[in-house]
Amino acid sequence: MSLFGSANFGLPRLKPLPSKRAHVVSVLDIGSTKVVCMIGRLTPRAESQILPGRTHSIEVIGIGHQKSRGVKNGVIADLDAVESVVRLAVDAAERMAGLTIDSLIVNVSAGRLQSDVYTATIDLGGQEVEANDLKKVLAAAGHQSLRTDRAILHSLPTGFSLDGERGIRDPLAMFGDVLGVDMHVLTAERPALKNLELCVNRAHLSVEGMVATPYASGLAALVDDEVELGCAAIDMGGGTTTISVFAEGKLVHADAVGLGGHHVTTDLARGLSTRIEDAERLKVVHGSALPNSADERDIISVPPIGEDDRDQPTHVPRALVSRIVRARIEETLELIRDRIQRSGFSPIVGKRIVLTGGASQLTGLPEAARRILARNVRIGRPLGVSGLPAAAKGPAFSTAVGLMIYPQVADLETHAAGSGMFSTLGGNSRFARMGQWLKESF
Repeated sequence: MSLFGSANFGLPRLKPLPSKRAHVVSVLDIGSTKVVCMIGRLTPRAESQILPGRTHSIEVIGIGHQKSRGVKNGVIADLDAVESVVRLAVDAAERMAGLTIDSLIVNVSAGRLQSDVYTATIDLGGQEVEANDLKKVLAAAGHQSLRTDRAILHSLPTGFSLDGERGIRDPLAMFGDVLGVDMHVLTAERPALKNLELCVNRAHLSVEGMVATPYASGLAALVDDEVELGCAAIDMGGGTTTISVFAEGKLVHADAVGLGGHHVTTDLARGLSTRIEDAERLKVVHGSALPNSADERDIISVPPIGEDDRDQPTHVPRALVSRIVRARIEETLELIRDRIQRSGFSPIVGKRIVLTGGASQLTGLPEAARRILARNVRIGRPLGVSGLPAAAKGPAFSTAVGLMIYPQVADLETHAAGSGMFSTLGGNSRFARMGQWLKESF
């Protein structure tokens, strides 16, 4: 199924989950550090106090992960390399689950993610709000967000207003003169999405849906009170750090910066003149985001970069490793702090920040984040999923688990109705099709 096929002129959109029977969902997290394929069984579940937003319970029945190749800062740099890693990860997950898959839900980190809020109003003339009015006002907001150079990943109505009174969750059957909606639209550049789909297609698989990485990791790592009261999830990956802000149960803002754990590793490799893999080990074993007085006294040995056996390892104080690590971590956290500030969502985030992603496991990171972001910080691990092996229970697997959760919330989005309205990929006939859709709908 191609993004640019004549039959399907929108991004692949998920079909609603069956509410009565179990359903197998397969996902693919293509990251700069690792590629993860997960296959899960989603079973409808009764209302529950625990994670009440979830309609299905998730049991992972297959998982495969591989060291990533060909992805740099979340961007695909080498199609062949990514394709082969995707094949390996999918193959391992299929073997474990004992079944083969043909389509996947894939995450998007690249393509310069951009969040915008569009507001639209329609006249009701003092009548009660009907389903058609909701459709009209959503269509009007969606109409503003159509761009030729970018594709819409997510479009979520964050709140309705009636006669200027904001914060109405469901205006259906209420009376008023003017109905308004605020629509949060998350877009990405089209070529990045096309390349992502190309990689998956080359591995003889199709893309069932695309989900922005910050949305996925927030879904996995945040608890309901955080999503309700307002909270930011910061996913620190290898090549990118993404931010998502949730409030009143919905994603209201997302952003990404091209810095991650791998930048710390390359800083160490350069600063200590050692190989990348040795630098990675030094970071994990000795690196810390906090200064420590004992670090000056502790001496660690750094393997040489050459192949020559006569090369001796150099010895440096551990404090040097920590200084290099700290400089990059502080830069990343300051950048995130400024992005949250600039987004205008700082008051909504309040004092709650959840760190997740593989790079969040660095020693001393929560403390450094508390200091720089001046907020309460906790490390978020993927919640409410059974069948995960111990190795995959950590924050590094939040995005993959979030992709599993996503089908349960996909219907919050306005384009999920399968309308041509929000198709942003396609030829010149888009407006003709839109006209057709408007005629049929209203």
